Amino acid sequence: MEAALSDEFGRDIQLAQAYYGEGRFREAVARITNLVRLQPFSEVLYNFAGAANAGAGEFAEAIAEYDKAIALNPDYAEAYSNRAAALRELGRFNDALESCEKAIQRQPDLADAHANRGVVLKELGRLDEAVASYDIAIRLRPGFAAGYYNRANVLRDMKQLERAVESYDLAIQLKPDHADAYSNRGNALQELRRPMEALDSYEAAIRLRPAHAEAFFNRGNVLAELKRLDEAAQSYAEAVRLNAGFVEAQGRLLFQRALMCQWNEGTTAFDPPPPGIGDGATSPFGALALEDDAANHLMRSKIWARAKYPRTQHRGFKAAPATEPIRIGYFSADFHDHATMYLMAKLFETHDKNRFEVHAFSYGPDRQDGMRQRLRNAVSAFHDVRDLSDKDIADLSSSAGIDIAVDLKGYTQDARSGIFAHRAAPVQINYLGYPGSMGVDFIDYIMADDIIIPDEKRHFYSEKVISLPGSYQINDDSRLISTNIPERSALGLPEDGFVFCCLNNNFKIRPDQFELWMRLLRNVDGSVLWLLRDNPWAEANLRNQASARGVDPNRVVFADRAPAPDHLARHACADLFLDTFNCNAHTTASDALWAGLPLITKVGDGFAARVAASLLSAIGLPELITNSAEDYENLALELATNPAKLAAINRKLLENKATTSLFDSELCTRNIEQAYELVHGRFSRGQSPVHCRVPMTVGV
Repeated sequence: MEAALSDEFGRDIQLAQAYYGEGRFREAVARITNLVRLQPFSEVLYNFAGAANAGAGEFAEAIAEYDKAIALNPDYAEAYSNRAAALRELGRFNDALESCEKAIQRQPDLADAHANRGVVLKELGRLDEAVASYDIAIRLRPGFAAGYYNRANVLRDMKQLERAVESYDLAIQLKPDHADAYSNRGNALQELRRPMEALDSYEAAIRLRPAHAEAFFNRGNVLAELKRLDEAAQSYAEAVRLNAGFVEAQGRLLFQRALMCQWNEGTTAFDPPPPGIGDGATSPFGALALEDDAANHLMRSKIWARAKYPRTQHRGFKAAPATEPIRIGYFSADFHDHATMYLMAKLFETHDKNRFEVHAFSYGPDRQDGMRQRLRNAVSAFHDVRDLSDKDIADLSSSAGIDIAVDLKGYTQDARSGIFAHRAAPVQINYLGYPGSMGVDFIDYIMADDIIIPDEKRHFYSEKVISLPGSYQINDDSRLISTNIPERSALGLPEDGFVFCCLNNNFKIRPDQFELWMRLLRNVDGSVLWLLRDNPWAEANLRNQASARGVDPNRVVFADRAPAPDHLARHACADLFLDTFNCNAHTTASDALWAGLPLITKVGDGFAARVAASLLSAIGLPELITNSAEDYENLALELATNPAKLAAINRKLLENKATTSLFDSELCTRNIEQAYELVHGRFSRGQSPVHCRVPMTVGV
């Protein structure tokens, strides 16, 4: 009888080990259950059962098995360590950390326990301690490739990118087939602005694991940065093919195709809408031009935020009596020759330095151009924080006593929203960079106006709304316009024909709107459409689309990018700016109006689709705002065929530039300062954020 039991036990343990090694975890659990029946007092079997359940994704069951092992042997360090890993998977990070500590107390030289502690500490945002734990694990097990790999991931989060690359290299040296290490090494190299090396690293990951969807996605990102847009789209498409549930890759693929104006024939809208409003997360910015739906934009932001900032530890700030000066921190990657600075430069210069201490926190490239110097000359302190982690930047802001942190990036390119997840200041505001809600609890306010976010649309924003008078958009009323206005012929434009223009980025152009523009060209003899030359794929596709709609493709003319003063001057060669619908012209709209070029728009649902209406209202031209595509088309046709009416609009625009609020930088600055005083005062009195409306400043 005993021999039969022994044979049964031996057979089952071999099968259980084989199933476990093959990843057939549920079958392993079944065999181990029989083993436990034969030997009910074996802590090793319960530990094995825990590992098999964890492999099957049954983490609660795994913890129960580990607890049985520990009950039999309270000094079983390995079971405590494994239990910690299962607790981590359930999001019970403090319990997991406690379990790691118990494992280490019982067996200080257990490398896995120190490594698991590092993983948990990373989840808790305690990155320095996580690196220290990995260092111990590596010292205890010098050939610990996983330890070097995980250590590198934390160093990357800490923005210690060179050290991260070194640690990835050590992981790869120990485990040459470590595809994930190659892929994440590429991410670190991309952040170091070494894109060709990053590309090589992604290629190595894909050679090692041809079905590595994440590596294809990362490869797509660096190819997009290198302006190899067609290859980027192919790489994203391969990531989606390999992993149909890879929602972030789906979103990037759609946006990449929008950049190239690569449309499916006949597509006028998305049904269903772009990804990111179900279970998976994708960048909210990419969808702004693909659909105009404020509810979906908010949902997409919430899902993205839950995926990217799920467990960040917020610092607490205690209310205290308000004092002056109020310290304002502006955070951006764009403090150089960039659209954000074109709008904001005068704000920094006209801030009341007696009432406000202005700090700039720059986490973008160190470009020493004229706009960067202009900013440095205007602010109280300039902090170059590109090499610091999100938490370290938030700590620096806190130590500088910043009262209000203003996020100028939101979810746009190179954003670092994690800074605000760590609470850089008691009051945090979403302003200007991202035209929509962040969908998070750590951004208190969004600055807008009554056109951008009317009262009935406030529920589409997680932030409380600060409604500024006039337009929310600050402008620089000292921007220079070159006196050298080119001849139309030098720009490829007809000397006498009517010039419709839209100098927005091409990704904002959607098929239904392009169809409308082509009807205008067909109905206005000799007219042309003047667009921005963004990339060769978009140019070719737009011309092909024109031809498919019965319009000579040569009537679609493209403008190269130009220095700001020259770009503003050439607006004189156009007759009418045609706005895009889902994502309006923003800086581009104020460029046109500042240069004296009328613009027509259709007001939409979401923030991004209401910006041009805000600008036109602030400059006193509500007659150029329409509420439907039909009204927009009719207005464009009327202005193109009624020279007297268009001339009257031109005169009104030139007069209103000098008398309305849109291009009055000092007035807009005072309005924004009123907003800061209002929200800072509420915090100082211990009051929660609320929707608020700033009255128009007078006497400026």
